[in-house]
Amino acid sequence: MESTKKQYWKGLEELGKDPEFVKYADKEFPEYLPTNSELEETETGSTRRDFLKLMGFGMAAVTLASCEAPIRNAIPYVNKPVDVDPGVPNYYASTYMQGGDYASVVVKTREGRPIKVEGNRLSKISQGGTNAQIEASVLSLYDKERLTAPQKGGNATDWATLDKEVADKLAAIAVKGGQIKLVANTIMSPTALKVIEEFKAKYGNVELVQYDTQSAYGITKSNQEIFGLAAVPSYHFDKADVIVSFDADFLGTWISPIEYTKGYSKGRKIGPKKKTMSRHYHFESNLSLTGANADYRTAIKPSEQGKAVIGLYNAVAAKTGGASISGGGDFKNLKKAAGDLLKAKGKSLVVSGSNDPAVQTLVAGINDMLASYGTTITLNDFSNARKGDDAQMSTFIANAKAGKVDAIIFLSSNPVYNYSKGAELAEAIKKVGLTVSTSDRKDETASIVTYIAPNNHYLESWGDAEPKNGMFSLVQPTISPIFKTRQEQESLLAWAGNTTSYFDYLKNNWKERFGEGKEGLAFQSFWDKVLQDGVYEAPVEAVEYTASINTDSAASSIASNYKGDGFELALYQKIAIGDGTQANNPWLQETPDPIAKTTWDNYVTVSLADAKQLGITEAEGKSIKVDLTVNGATHRLPVVIQPGQAKGTLGLALGYGRKSAGKVANNLGFDANALVGNLNGAAYYNVTAGVNLAATDEEYQVARTQTHQTYMDRGNVIQEATLAEYQKDPMAGREVPMIATWQDLENGKVKSTTLSLWKGHEYPDHHWGLAIDMNACTGCSACHVSCVAENNIPVVGREEVINRRDMHWMRIDRYYSSNEEELAKADGLVGKLAALDV
Repeated sequence: MESTKKQYWKGLEELGKDPEFVKYADKEFPEYLPTNSELEETETGSTRRDFLKLMGFGMAAVTLASCEAPIRNAIPYVNKPVDVDPGVPNYYASTYMQGGDYASVVVKTREGRPIKVEGNRLSKISQGGTNAQIEASVLSLYDKERLTAPQKGGNATDWATLDKEVADKLAAIAVKGGQIKLVANTIMSPTALKVIEEFKAKYGNVELVQYDTQSAYGITKSNQEIFGLAAVPSYHFDKADVIVSFDADFLGTWISPIEYTKGYSKGRKIGPKKKTMSRHYHFESNLSLTGANADYRTAIKPSEQGKAVIGLYNAVAAKTGGASISGGGDFKNLKKAAGDLLKAKGKSLVVSGSNDPAVQTLVAGINDMLASYGTTITLNDFSNARKGDDAQMSTFIANAKAGKVDAIIFLSSNPVYNYSKGAELAEAIKKVGLTVSTSDRKDETASIVTYIAPNNHYLESWGDAEPKNGMFSLVQPTISPIFKTRQEQESLLAWAGNTTSYFDYLKNNWKERFGEGKEGLAFQSFWDKVLQDGVYEAPVEAVEYTASINTDSAASSIASNYKGDGFELALYQKIAIGDGTQANNPWLQETPDPIAKTTWDNYVTVSLADAKQLGITEAEGKSIKVDLTVNGATHRLPVVIQPGQAKGTLGLALGYGRKSAGKVANNLGFDANALVGNLNGAAYYNVTAGVNLAATDEEYQVARTQTHQTYMDRGNVIQEATLAEYQKDPMAGREVPMIATWQDLENGKVKSTTLSLWKGHEYPDHHWGLAIDMNACTGCSACHVSCVAENNIPVVGREEVINRRDMHWMRIDRYYSSNEEELAKADGLVGKLAALDV
């Protein structure tokens, strides 16, 4: 095997031979653990009593749930239901939709209680995949912070009173021609949209305002100008031989990561019949999950992304007869990426995570020159996952501030927390006559409205989804509502004067849309089949889209807007916490971040070179807090030194700093949503000027897991080979220890696994084993949370994670690599090795 000349290391503590790390590296628990008396009160104010409360999270709701089965008519168990056997699980196909996140799922129940969520393999979109948030969503069902009944003015009320008062006020507003706004995250459900149309017909001056907590408005606006289609196209990573990404974390949090991960993994798998794999170039500021999986990763500043895209555009245009544009830059691996894209013309894909329409326009231009449209990018099956309109949302808030809005109904959305102008909206709400929220809890938005009509959890609900044009899935309940909640669609129907149950409304809508006899089946048979499968694909009319790309205008916009000054801040979402909607879920809080391996916190990430200049050090997770100044406002936050972070840049996660989510999430971390800016009418997740960082004397320890425990080294734990080596020898990199024995001198050495002092164990039935294809695994942590859900693994909390007492059964390690041949090339690394190849 040809050596890659890399040394792998778990963290900077190991690389720098930190004395404390070396001292405790081989110990399960370090000797400096506090005593029981010291654990009584920690610096966060958590007590042992709080710890026990956390361990018993939601138990009261679970007990209550056990009294109700997911059937419409309760049947005593003395007359056992035919389809329910004690101890034998039942499975229901359903759909997870939260904001723009989507997956078709199969829910496992026992005696009427949902206990596990798995992916639905019949879905062509999610293809049996899930993510950490979906796996943990079953625990959110039993969250005791959920509202148990409707509320008026902060006090409990009944549905009849709420419905009458809301309907009367809506009618009065409609009579005078007042404005009524429905505010929601992206709505993928065609039946829910039909309910909204009926609501509009009832009250007249009604507008649906959609926004996304991770906006893709830059893509939809650009596509509207280029193709006349305001939608995100379908990206087919499985069909791409070469992939170039500019800050698009498509394996982590960008648009449809479950779908993209499935496609990407197909391109990376190799075997006896497929000895080639896709090649991936990635340009980014923060080290993301996608960047960590790339073949070639280049760290750039946010202000350099536009120049990098122009540079790639010009390199491709020079070979395809296109005209060059001004303002490009040259970056490491950019020319190599252009060459590989041209070689794979028609089988290449370029994506960008930027929400700037100008950047997206140039990316579309590159893909057009590479003949990607129709192969790796398709428009007829466009995505419905991101339909938020940033310009519409800004206009709505401006009108509300001006007193021009008479009623606002927030449909399971929380813009006071997760929208950049949430503070302005909170003030504007005070000027609105009627305010309603359908949130499942008194979140930051619901806590300041007049009426709360709490929505069901999705596991208690009926519904449908159309995540892509022509691709449908159904939502069905797996348990009767635990509390006195109601689906928000049924609330809208009630306020519109329609007494139909949402189940009947849904079924009638499908019958009207797909009719009797579709698919060669009577409707009831068709409906039952879709309900069982969970998914349905309808034929769509093929439309020819013609591109009209104004690259000069886009280049001019980039030249005027992309100017860095000092430190630059890149905001992002973590895989487990996301936008913070499920922040009160302790399974997610204790899931280690795939890259930083941190839990229970957000923090500023900084490169090692910048940390050394600022005097920031780190040892076994112990560091300091820093003062982060953005546009004149200073915030004190923990700091993490992150290998792979672009020099001169800082990273900060959204989704933390909740004030009204529940005991687990409240006041945990810093709320960075107000730092989101605006560029060309779209939400902009970078701050390229007015950013400063200063070290403080305040000590802080982040709860990290990567350096916990150690591995017993028998040769190389990480076995690897290059693709060229594999093509020559499929066993390259997989070294099998061979041992010489006196019994087999003639035949030479034998495998060590064949030798034992004891008789081997017999496996008459099943011999359990687990093999993971490391080319296909991205490290997304879905299996980690799945293991927690499957085995009821306890949560221990931040302090106990610091004390190395986390109880996870499954561990996904992240290793950085250093190349010994490039000892002096990188700035600021400690110890013997000085060049990162991260």
